[in-house]
Amino acid sequence: MAKDNSFDIVSEMNLEEVKNAIQIAEKEILNRYDFKGSKSEMSLDNGDLVLISDDDYKLEQLKDVLITKLIKRGVPTKNLDYQKVEGALGGTVRQRVKLKSGIDKDDAKKINNAIKESKLKVKSQIQDDQIRVTGKSRDDLQAVMQLVRDLELSVDAQFTNFR
Repeated sequence: MAKDNSFDIVSEMNLEEVKNAIQIAEKEILNRYDFKGSKSEMSLDNGDLVLISDDDYKLEQLKDVLITKLIKRGVPTKNLDYQKVEGALGGTVRQRVKLKSGIDKDDAKKINNAIKESKLKVKSQIQDDQIRVTGKSRDDLQAVMQLVRDLELSVDAQFTNFR
């Protein structure tokens, strides 16, 4: 009797890599000419990124620097949820960025429906904020992986625990 193979579809943010990207971005901001004398900073606060800068233009530049560093560190930028820009002390602007982790119910249903419609011989079940996919054929499981990569999801999907 053949043993079932399985993998998990997850969406995770590596906070250590986010911290590293913030440190590298802060070093670059200190050395950039267009940020000389500005009050631009970024920090991690209760699992959220907090970006502070002089004005909206510099805030956008700050985001660009941070995003390039996050991409280089392999952090999915699709999992960043930008909140509205608000005024802060000293005439600066602040923006909170929520770090989304886990697959929400809407995306989980979308993935489950796509797997069922594909008519592949696999089973999928939602387990909290991840989805477990099992099947006898590894080729079918890899076809499911490709199917999930092609879906338009609100978060970046990773595949773990492939057995």
